[in-house]
Amino acid sequence: MLEISSLELLKNKKNLLAFSGGADSTALFFLLLKQNIKFDIAIVNYNERVQSIKEVEYAKELASKYNLECHTLVSPKISKNFESKAREIRYDFFEKLISEYGYDNLLTAHHLGDRFEWMLMQFCKGAGCAEIAGMQKVQQREFYTLVRPLLHLDKQELYEYLGRDNIKYFEDETNLNETIKRNSFRHNYSAPLLDKYLSGIKKSFDYLDDDRETLIPEVEIRHIDDLSYFKSMQKQRADIFIIDKILKSKLYMLSANERELLKDEKSLVVGRKFLVSKNKGFIFIVPYSKDDAEINMSHEFKEECRILKIEPKIRPYLYKNEELFRSVKELLN
Repeated sequence: MLEISSLELLKNKKNLLAFSGGADSTALFFLLLKQNIKFDIAIVNYNERVQSIKEVEYAKELASKYNLECHTLVSPKISKNFESKAREIRYDFFEKLISEYGYDNLLTAHHLGDRFEWMLMQFCKGAGCAEIAGMQKVQQREFYTLVRPLLHLDKQELYEYLGRDNIKYFEDETNLNETIKRNSFRHNYSAPLLDKYLSGIKKSFDYLDDDRETLIPEVEIRHIDDLSYFKSMQKQRADIFIIDKILKSKLYMLSANERELLKDEKSLVVGRKFLVSKNKGFIFIVPYSKDDAEINMSHEFKEECRILKIEPKIRPYLYKNEELFRSVKELLN
């Protein structure tokens, strides 16, 4: 069931599987075992459901049985914006593990249904071809590769596999809560369409993947500490796509309004956490703090920035980081 291209990426590499005990990640767990792919697992308990304790116990049992490392995290209580905060917590956990243990790949169990519901949600709030293409099977992050080996498979195909081999898994009852937007899209739109038009939807995503490569050429993204930058492609849509890609790797997703503002603004604070700044053909993304506005910068520094035409909003960040400022000067000179 796993594609050869995915297997080749995972062989002889150090892999970390984001595990939950649900049908998707459990199916991926056993499919990886079947292909003799070596991996460890990581699971987060958000303390939202009684069943979570049993899911963590199951993860530990599987790890012990198959001689894998099982990394666990008990999440702090999340009071609001649960979906986005939970995502931030788990990816922060995964990335710390990747850094500490030297994993090459992070594997997630996103499947075709996840991709399709995401596409429909983007389409309904306004998106172009690149955004509609949505999730990718392989995404290069700053210091690891994110791999989604199940992206070509429908949820029903995963259920059938688990049923044939009588494999235990858990169902998360919150997936039935249609007050959560993605659940509403899944139950009312994406799932019924996949039931009727599965083969056509699979083909469409294959075409979209091919089209995205044409629409959005590869661009080199560079990182210096917590500064990320790339050379503008002189196309607004393409630049915004790359900005969005970088911010997603930093666990932030642009809103539709922010995408619109980026078309005209030379410097824009997004999510009160990041600053996107366009300077002489380069686009920089740096952490943002409102306290930076209070920094008293020297006259000499301000003059250098004026000559280099460095946008005012990014100057306090560069003033605090002398080495980064030198690197930026070399680029802009």
